[in-house]
Amino acid sequence: MSQSRAVLVVGAGDATGGAIAKRFAREGYVACVARRSADKLQGLVTEIEAAGGQARAFACDARLEGHVVELFATIEREVGPLHAVIFNIGANVQFSISETTERVYRKVWEMGALAGFLTGREAAKVMLPRAQGSIIFTGATASLRGRAHFAAFASAKFALRALAQSMARELGPKGIHVAHPIIDGAIDTAFIRDNFPTLYQRKDEDGILNPEHIAEQYWQIHCQPRDCWVHELDLRPWSETF
Repeated sequence: MSQSRAVLVVGAGDATGGAIAKRFAREGYVACVARRSADKLQGLVTEIEAAGGQARAFACDARLEGHVVELFATIEREVGPLHAVIFNIGANVQFSISETTERVYRKVWEMGALAGFLTGREAAKVMLPRAQGSIIFTGATASLRGRAHFAAFASAKFALRALAQSMARELGPKGIHVAHPIIDGAIDTAFIRDNFPTLYQRKDEDGILNPEHIAEQYWQIHCQPRDCWVHELDLRPWSETF
């Protein structure tokens, strides 16, 4: 097995997840990026490699236990030991409670909570024998408070936060840093640009979150000394009401 240091980003989209992968790759980590369709990751892999980094794309439905188990086994076998694992799946939907179907609620829970558990469990399994590593779960405003029309999303994010807290208390004494940064605000993405143009105008005055700046905070979390670990921090632009 190669001794290259590996980082895994589950939910490596075009914004935050991709920026995190690129940030770690700049430090010499092999960026292992995963989402349901590996084809959608080729642009990110190409960008990382063009900048002198290393990356591998993996197709993985993180809701399925077998997929997640195989993903970790393949990386550990073919790439190198995982020093950091980031769970970054979104699953944000908006429905009134009377229009929230069982299918919607179950799917959002599977993506936002069950997939986080499977990812966190497998990360713990490979990191515990080495007594080191970082596991970072991306939280949201909905991790702290439910809003009208966000019952499914908030329920999943509440569950993910509880998972992160439980894992931090169990794994911290064993050398593994578990953190739960909360992203509280709009992120500079194509979705925000196309669907919320008025909100997107805040970009010119640093009023929405820059994915690269979020990624820098994730890298700093990973680098923190054990005597000064953060578990939860909130990241928001100055313009956000809280």
